[in-house]
Amino acid sequence: MMVLKKATAGFMVLLLMAGSLFVTREAEAAQAGKAERGEFVRQVVTALGLPLEDGASIKFKDVDKKLAPYVEAAVKAGLVHGRSATLFDTNGSLTREQAFVISARAAKTDKKYPMTLLDRFKDKKDFGASLRPEMAKSIGLGLMKGYSDGTAKPKKAVMKNEMHAIISRLVQLHAQYPGKGEEGVATVDFRVMGTTDIHTNLMNYDYYQDKPIQDYGLAKTGVLIDEARAEVKNTLLFDNGDLIQGTPLGSYKVKEKPLQKGEVHPSVAALNALDYDVMSLGNHEFNFGLDYLDKVIAGADFPILNANIYNESTGENQFTPYAVLDKKVTDTKGNAHSLKVGVIGVVAPGIMKWDGVHLKGKVRVEDAADTVEKFLPKVKEEGADIVFVIAHSGIGDENHEKNKDDVTWQISALDGVDGILTGHNHALFPGDFKDVKNVNIAQGTINGTPVVMPNRFGTHLGLLDYQLQLKNGKWTVVTGKGSVREVHKDSDAVNQNVVNAVKEAHEGTLSYIRTPVSKTSAPLTSYFGLVRDDSSIQIVTEAQKHYVEERLKGTEYEKLPLLSAGSPLKFGGRYGSDYYTDIPAGDITIKNLADLYVYDNTVAAVILTGKDIKEWLEMGAGAYRQVDPAESGEQNILNGDHRSYNFDVIDGVTYEIDITEPAKYDSKEGKVLNQDANRIKNLQYDGKPIDPEQEFAVITNNYRGSGNFPGVRDAKDVIFYQDENREAIIDYLAGLEQIEPFVDNNWFIQPVPGTKMIFETSVKGKGHIGDDSRILYLGETQDGYAKYELK
Repeated sequence: MMVLKKATAGFMVLLLMAGSLFVTREAEAAQAGKAERGEFVRQVVTALGLPLEDGASIKFKDVDKKLAPYVEAAVKAGLVHGRSATLFDTNGSLTREQAFVISARAAKTDKKYPMTLLDRFKDKKDFGASLRPEMAKSIGLGLMKGYSDGTAKPKKAVMKNEMHAIISRLVQLHAQYPGKGEEGVATVDFRVMGTTDIHTNLMNYDYYQDKPIQDYGLAKTGVLIDEARAEVKNTLLFDNGDLIQGTPLGSYKVKEKPLQKGEVHPSVAALNALDYDVMSLGNHEFNFGLDYLDKVIAGADFPILNANIYNESTGENQFTPYAVLDKKVTDTKGNAHSLKVGVIGVVAPGIMKWDGVHLKGKVRVEDAADTVEKFLPKVKEEGADIVFVIAHSGIGDENHEKNKDDVTWQISALDGVDGILTGHNHALFPGDFKDVKNVNIAQGTINGTPVVMPNRFGTHLGLLDYQLQLKNGKWTVVTGKGSVREVHKDSDAVNQNVVNAVKEAHEGTLSYIRTPVSKTSAPLTSYFGLVRDDSSIQIVTEAQKHYVEERLKGTEYEKLPLLSAGSPLKFGGRYGSDYYTDIPAGDITIKNLADLYVYDNTVAAVILTGKDIKEWLEMGAGAYRQVDPAESGEQNILNGDHRSYNFDVIDGVTYEIDITEPAKYDSKEGKVLNQDANRIKNLQYDGKPIDPEQEFAVITNNYRGSGNFPGVRDAKDVIFYQDENREAIIDYLAGLEQIEPFVDNNWFIQPVPGTKMIFETSVKGKGHIGDDSRILYLGETQDGYAKYELK
């Protein structure tokens, strides 16, 4: 049974009160006009909960009796000054410079920030000379950010509708640096930095586009790490796994230049170069098997943890379950102390489905939240003063099912957990998950526990910041807060230690991705992969069929009809409007194949019936929202909750999709929503209605074959192959001097006369509509997307 963390008062209450203030000010903030100094100060004082007196000490002649207590409180806190001894400029406009200086002053930290931080802005000369140290502090704290053109615009007026955001950030900073604990008692400022889901994005380089980028990559995150370390004397650095797979660099170290015994994997070399203290395993660490993973772990200069995977034979932990680090820390009076930091690592139990071919019979996996609860007493017994969990498990919610993959919510509710680095969802916390129960976005907590999820690919760095106090020989947490920082997109600065550590692997990967395999007479794109049959999927299904045909000969399934399943693996969504397959006519290289088939999946064949195929397609048809035939206005047909990789096209059968019917299954777990729903119409094999009892072999990948997908989960058998789907595509193309992209149009969405069915895809799709009279370009929307109509 889980022991829930007791709720505490204090600053949490203050933040709730501040949030209430923001709601009451929403209408005012929406009004046009510039923010005034007096009103800004009043809201700041209220949000920070500064003590109010009668305002008698204020000598400013332009401050009335009603505002005086607020200005007095701000002056005493050292947040503001007047224009002169008698003039405050109550009704004067508030500049960006003034707002961020006030915010920086609210952060009671003694850390000094270098003036060189101002150099990143083209208009640094516009900063007030006397305010430059505080502006450098504001930049160093991550508060002050510039514009895309490289300017800061410090003299620009703050509008009323910007006050909410500024005050919210100010409250967060005040929570992070509230003071120094009990008067006279020394405290320790302690910071844990975290990364997650790097997926071999080590360099700031897009291997699919074969060009440098500035918005992700561990070499970019390393700059944030250096800055964050410089701000706080006492720090640790954690990684949350999904480190060794994800880009052609990961594939290169498996297929082209395999990792040798005694060799350090480039991903681990990068972590070594950045002086990581701990790493926990993610689900993708198991993609290449346990032997390969053992070689990866051997190269680390830090402990690599996992507590919820057990050896099937011995019943013992397969990996090191936890670590207790002896951390030397310095308090605010300069005294040195020893702080014992406990760290427990867990992973999503779904690895047994996703990589069962490597794991079944060798290991078993326990529930991640239950495992943390099990090991907490052991970590405490070894003297841990503060305990962190590195959970490669998504946020989840208050509903706990055994072996659920997303259980950070449950872990955060455990008494004795002081902070969590989570991941797996490829999202941000604080930031996303605002509607989850007991989430405090401003404080970065769930159930009162600081939590960070720093997105993926090294786009962000997570920060868990604490003020600790040693009293009567026992460490206590005075304050704790979670926050994330984004890499500097407007700068080409990188961490040179990371660059040096991965140089050889990076250069080898560049040669690897540029190797020609074949040619194509026409472009291969996925811009319309969710609304019509698509050549980028067709070539994958053809290659998979070619691969398996020979391998089924001589088996009991040799004479079964052979079908092949594929999906639009790159279709925008959470990755943005550039995340589409787009291979131009001409040479096809290895980098194009990584673009065509993103994942390092291996080939699998599932043996199932015609009835199962129908259910498989019904699950995929959840990619669409239900259309009302009686509604003549625009109706968006794409379901944003349905991942494009879960929209499987099955080649070898023909069918139609009726989206006036409701979806049969939910998009996440395949649970039945509408038992009698029937979106898949006219399903035929060999020109005749499919026989529900006839058996078929359907080629797919190990992810689908090991999963709980409707139809697939009832398969009679699953055959796993060791070669990647990409390798199957390479082998297929190598035998063709040139391919002629085609589609057999074996499926389509039924028209709904009288309706206007719209969808969004990249604006670049406009150039690839071709002669398809069913698709009409309507116009660009935002962020590189455009609106189209399906006739």
